[in-house]
Amino acid sequence: MNDRETKKGIDRRSFLQSTAAAGAGLAMSPMVLGAAGGGDDLNVGLLGCGTQGQVLMNACLKIPGVRFKAICDIWKAYNQRRVSGILRAYKHEHNKYEDYKEMLAAEKDLDAVIVATPDFWHSPHAVACLEAGLHVYCEKEMSNTLEGAKKIAEAAKKSDKLLQIGHQRRSNPCYRYCYEKLISEAKLFGRITTINGQWNRSKMACEDLLWPRKAEMDQATLEKFGFESMSQFRNWRWYKGLGGGPIVDLGSHQIDIYSWFLGANPKSVIASGGIDYWKGHDWYDNVMTIFEYETKEGTVRAFYQTLTTNSSNGYFETFMGDEGTLVISEAAGRDKVYREAWVPAENWEKWVKMSLLKEPEKEEEEKPAGDSVLDVRESPKSPSYDIPVTMEKFYHQPHLENFFDAVRGKAKLNCPAKIGYETAVTVLKVNEAIAAGRKLDFKAEDFEV
Repeated sequence: MNDRETKKGIDRRSFLQSTAAAGAGLAMSPMVLGAAGGGDDLNVGLLGCGTQGQVLMNACLKIPGVRFKAICDIWKAYNQRRVSGILRAYKHEHNKYEDYKEMLAAEKDLDAVIVATPDFWHSPHAVACLEAGLHVYCEKEMSNTLEGAKKIAEAAKKSDKLLQIGHQRRSNPCYRYCYEKLISEAKLFGRITTINGQWNRSKMACEDLLWPRKAEMDQATLEKFGFESMSQFRNWRWYKGLGGGPIVDLGSHQIDIYSWFLGANPKSVIASGGIDYWKGHDWYDNVMTIFEYETKEGTVRAFYQTLTTNSSNGYFETFMGDEGTLVISEAAGRDKVYREAWVPAENWEKWVKMSLLKEPEKEEEEKPAGDSVLDVRESPKSPSYDIPVTMEKFYHQPHLENFFDAVRGKAKLNCPAKIGYETAVTVLKVNEAIAAGRKLDFKAEDFEV
């Protein structure tokens, strides 16, 4: 018996693991050890009760069999209080903690922990939870440093526990459909040569976050957990050593999709950015970057921008091939497929008949006004198609469902440590490229963990 079993007898998690494996007559593989067994509820702790923690909690409350038994947050007067009230309303009996070490020492029946703390805390929090024998769902970015991300991956490997990184588009049914059916199976777009993507946010959406003065944390608590002030605590994403700025906070989600859909990691990156508008921050508020990928079909150049002063066209990714284009977004109703006008319609009809695409809407032929003619440099308008898949759940819900299904031994993780680490390598390099003012190359070994 281990120390936990010696002190408390066999706890719930150990009992579930041993009985599930014995009953099925299976070897004690990592997947079996990860199973929670039968239809039992999974006991979950929430580490980080801020905005993102609440988003994840709300998604979990839609998932059967997930019970929050513990919450931990240093802002007891606000974050912790709000989350506790919601969980009580849902009749989730839970304990509250300020320090994660106290939570891990006291809670003996947890199966998993959701880590939704600031990026610089991800490594110590995730590592401690894995070492405590718990499965971990860790928000992206995996860490604000590659050293931190590598420590998480090594702890997951050593513990044989499951680690899911929160790149939730990896479980989004629309994204999975487009990758599996349109890109991999049908190869609908021909050779993909170019990618464009963006996440533009309005000035109003990027104002520094404030806080209720009556709920302000004392200076000793702030400094104990790595913050200089309440303002820095509330806006940690903008500060070096804590977060990585908008390119990491926002861009990470979409740049992760670039590598996924191409089946390749980038070979170089060049970027431009600066503290152009939001003075008093450490990180760049507007960033434009170009990645270069080498795929089996040839070179792909991928542009990405994130703005914090204008919301024009929101956020999306566009994959352009010589035969067609995919426009996809986590925002509902934006997914669209375009056939290059030179490609015969009958080439795509079979995919419509197979229900991989919806029948395109019939449009009247565009005629030039008056005596004007189509300029020889212009291309005809590309016919558009819709995909037959929609996303009806909370954005993070399918990814959390995938995680909990994997814990029960019923699924494979969609974003394990290796993928999360590769994305961290790719995205964190953008800030380096801006600081260097030149193109930076990636080596194959950079992505190894």
